[in-house]
Amino acid sequence: MKTAEQMHAIVRRKYGTPDVLAYEVIERPVPGDEDVLVQVHAAGASIGDYIIVTGKPYLIRLTPFGGIPRPRNPVPGACMAGRVAAVGAKVTTYRLGDEVFGQAVTGAFAEYLVVPAKLIAPKPTNLSFEEAAAVPWAVAALQGLRDAGGLKAGQRLLINGASGGVGTWAVQIAKALGAHVTAVCSTRNVDMVRGLGADEVVDCTKKDFIDGGPRFDVFFDTVGNRSLSDCRSVLTPEGAYVSCSGGNSGAAWLFRLAALRWASVFTRQKLRALFTTPNRDDLLFLKGLVEVGQLKPVIERRYPLSEVGSALRHVGGRRSQGQTVIQIAG
Repeated sequence: MKTAEQMHAIVRRKYGTPDVLAYEVIERPVPGDEDVLVQVHAAGASIGDYIIVTGKPYLIRLTPFGGIPRPRNPVPGACMAGRVAAVGAKVTTYRLGDEVFGQAVTGAFAEYLVVPAKLIAPKPTNLSFEEAAAVPWAVAALQGLRDAGGLKAGQRLLINGASGGVGTWAVQIAKALGAHVTAVCSTRNVDMVRGLGADEVVDCTKKDFIDGGPRFDVFFDTVGNRSLSDCRSVLTPEGAYVSCSGGNSGAAWLFRLAALRWASVFTRQKLRALFTTPNRDDLLFLKGLVEVGQLKPVIERRYPLSEVGSALRHVGGRRSQGQTVIQIAG
């Protein structure tokens, strides 16, 4: 039985498979001067959350998401949507009851979350809390295409892994930016990806997207299942390759990062690994696109808070379609 100062949360005190997660009653967090306390109505479960829980690749433990020798924050989870329950002394942008969404460093798999006010924005008015909790994933797609890739209207874009949590957003954002989009996915996802606006869809089980030679201005790779030389072969001489996945292991990710930096020395092509920076301005930009109907979340599965472990096992299998959402408050 929890008290008014407590909450239910998913807790892990060591790294490991989702089996290390426990559904517990813990103390409710208290916001600092520049923070907001959010009553979380829904949270997102992504491959990033799976990586943070497992602590692999090990480099993740050196970031704010991790900790050594054990997790710095016992409650995982980042993307969320909910209502403001309290504000810090220096916060003037939000009031009690405001509906918000955003991405914290950690702590979203809980009934309440403390997050810096600069990392949240007003919830899109045309989305439910569950739908809004999936939108912060789109920040990775936006920053990968617009910033790292320099995507411009009229350019030709290839998206490898267009049906996943980031890929589904990338297809829609690229169309909003005016690009011609070729999307790569498996057979079961072809119709869904085409429905998101892709101009061409390549079924990777039937055709190799490498065939055809240099023809893309930007290649956005969410899978990392092809060699760097293969990926570069489809780019124009000054095209951009943006990787937000190095493969299925920590060693592969580190190798990919090193290969990108080394190859960049010898080519005019832009070869970059994506490192996202959550911020309010990008959330507001995405909110605007959502509210005019240019972006919409693709939610494949919903789980209650007590079953976050099952949700992470699903997304950790890297076969998810769109986003997976955790239902927390009504």
